[in-house]
Amino acid sequence: MSYPQSTGERTRWILGQRAGKASVDPWQPAGYFAEEERTESGEIVSVATILLTNRECPWRCLHCDLWKHTTDETVPIGAIPSQIGHALARLPTCRQVKLYNAGSFFDPRAIPPGDHKAIRERVREFERVIVECHPALVRADKLSEWERLEVAMGLETVHPDILPRLNKHMTTADFARAAGLLQKGGVALRAFVLVKPPFLPEEAAVEWAVKSAEFAFECGATVVSLIPTRSGNGALDNLGFVPPRTETLEAAFDACLALGRGRVFADAWDLPAEQAARLREKNLRQVADV
Repeated sequence: MSYPQSTGERTRWILGQRAGKASVDPWQPAGYFAEEERTESGEIVSVATILLTNRECPWRCLHCDLWKHTTDETVPIGAIPSQIGHALARLPTCRQVKLYNAGSFFDPRAIPPGDHKAIRERVREFERVIVECHPALVRADKLSEWERLEVAMGLETVHPDILPRLNKHMTTADFARAAGLLQKGGVALRAFVLVKPPFLPEEAAVEWAVKSAEFAFECGATVVSLIPTRSGNGALDNLGFVPPRTETLEAAFDACLALGRGRVFADAWDLPAEQAARLREKNLRQVADV
């Protein structure tokens, strides 16, 4: 199936490949779990990860499948703090918290600005608060309201032909601009990098993951999180996309870690139990298999 060339046509095409969304409750988080993560100092800390339910991201990225568990409208005031409270009441005590939300934390249509004060109160005891945001929505005035903040941004890939085709409405210059604002505000940066984005052959996946990680570290990232591109969102399936092999993900992990520029984590979601356990252990050790 051919992929449209213009942005508007791409957006309409991507939406046309979708199946229906799941039924969600705006007062309940989409998910939550506790995990461990290695810090810059090498310490292993507990992290509460909360997957918030909110309005779908305004961008329609080709590779995204997070829209499946989103609302069509902005959630009511009070819903996001309630979701966080629901999750924290059921999770063990953790030192850091991730508020991941299938979009951008600083998108006012996803997370109502009127809830930010209540959210800060909910997470004030954590040593670090990690949120996700599209580079276009990173603003200095919003960052100044937060303490102990880390922002995760999707760089995806620096491949000059593929990044524009992802329909993310972002350039590497946009990413660098937002990264600069984070640095000026004393906010840590985490970058998401796709392993084998669509249109990239398997044999080039490691090379471009490394190039993308290098760019992220040059922009000040202290963490690069490698995400194996998933199928199952409709659009990628209709393009005949095949996810990367686990060996490719592990090779990309080792090569990016060998840069010696910062922490590298490999996303082990949806992998078979044995492979996922091995990657999680490597994430904690931060030692490449060479």
